[in-house]
Amino acid sequence: MKQIAILGSTGSIGTQTLDVVRQHPDRFSVFMLSANNSAELLIQQALLFKVPHVVICNPDKYKQVRAALPESIQVHSGIPAACDLVQAPEVDVVVAAMVGFSGLRPTLAAVRAGKTIALANKETLVAAGSLVMGEAALHQAPIYPVDSEHSAIFQCLEGAHGNAVHLIHLTASGGPFRTWPREQIASARKDQALKHPNWDMGAKITIDSATMMNKGFEVIEAKWLFKVDAARIHVVVHPESVIHSMVEFEDGAVMAQLGCPDMRLPISLALAYPERLSLNSKRLSFSELRDLTFFEPDREKFPCLQLAFDAIGRGGNVPCAMNAANEVAVAAYLKDRIAFYDISSTVASVMEAIPYVAAPSLDDVFSTHEAATRLAQRFLPKL
Repeated sequence: MKQIAILGSTGSIGTQTLDVVRQHPDRFSVFMLSANNSAELLIQQALLFKVPHVVICNPDKYKQVRAALPESIQVHSGIPAACDLVQAPEVDVVVAAMVGFSGLRPTLAAVRAGKTIALANKETLVAAGSLVMGEAALHQAPIYPVDSEHSAIFQCLEGAHGNAVHLIHLTASGGPFRTWPREQIASARKDQALKHPNWDMGAKITIDSATMMNKGFEVIEAKWLFKVDAARIHVVVHPESVIHSMVEFEDGAVMAQLGCPDMRLPISLALAYPERLSLNSKRLSFSELRDLTFFEPDREKFPCLQLAFDAIGRGGNVPCAMNAANEVAVAAYLKDRIAFYDISSTVASVMEAIPYVAAPSLDDVFSTHEAATRLAQRFLPKL
């Protein structure tokens, strides 16, 4: 029986993690759930799974959560409480599913406690990849990827027996605008951007998919997770989302991981590794597959992808600044304050303006995030 702490239990990954737990009550129990603002859902989850601890990160919601739960469930408030609880000796696995930079501090706390990390929070490695992976090695904290693409790469590498990697082929759905001309994308509304063709995700990550910044983040994640240079990571658009990623070896052989689009598959593998658990998920039918298509991404239509490659090429604190600016710009887009391409232009402006730090410490990471956030707010155009 593994005890699990879920950072971000009310989001897409968090709710699907709980579905995996529900299907395997003999294998998993939940020690802690955390949420930022979704108090009602957090309360429902806490009662259903009879968790001993919940954290509501927004202190304004504390009284609501405390009043709704029995005394047998301890209610905590704030990120520091989440950092403390993920280090508890009862915890075996920490699912890092918080959205955005806010997930860095509690994920790092879990790493330093030597916990197994099921990593879904992209921004942790984008903003502080070198630091996090260094701490993971120091504290012998295994990090298993929850992203479908990185889980696919991980699975392919597990069957590679240490053979050298020539290329990682990171697949992308292309998002809702892959067939749109640039002129039409420029006027895309948020309701259109939020209609992802294949995956059911939260609002922020869905917009990141529409801009392809999400794929840029995944390139940076792959660099740190698999210790490969970004030049060996090739992004390929695969609209069907059946092949989740591929690894090409020096002899030209390519290994791929396939499956129906269902995030519970990589979640369950990260929770139970090295075992594969049964799931009530849709199975891939090869007789029903008609087409598997692939093509290069258009970096002129999706400049955020190129910005991510530029950021990792420059290194230092630039990826952290890029992430902070993107968070500000996406939030503004979701509030109808800016147009679609204002996201990439704001990010580019911040990346150019941020003072460069070649080897950022953890303090540098947090100060860069704060500075880039202020810069992005200043650079945001007016609709």
